[in-house]
Amino acid sequence: MTTRELDAREVDGGPFDQIVDALGDLGDDDTLVLVNSFEPEPLYAVLDDRGFDHDAEQVADDEWRVEIEPR
Repeated sequence: MTTRELDAREVDGGPFDQIVDALGDLGDDDTLVLVNSFEPEPLYAVLDDRGFDHDAEQVADDEWRVEIEPR
């Protein structure tokens, strides 16, 4: 089991491609932790369509952490 972190706040431009790439690298027991400055609600439908579960938590006024795992 591996946990990887992707901080979208550090990505130049839109982070969608980097998120999709990171999802493609996940094994069945791996977790991707996405860090963002806002709740990435539009991403949730994409995750659902691609077979991923997610759990989002706001940890600061400008920081959200979303744990993403394959179903």
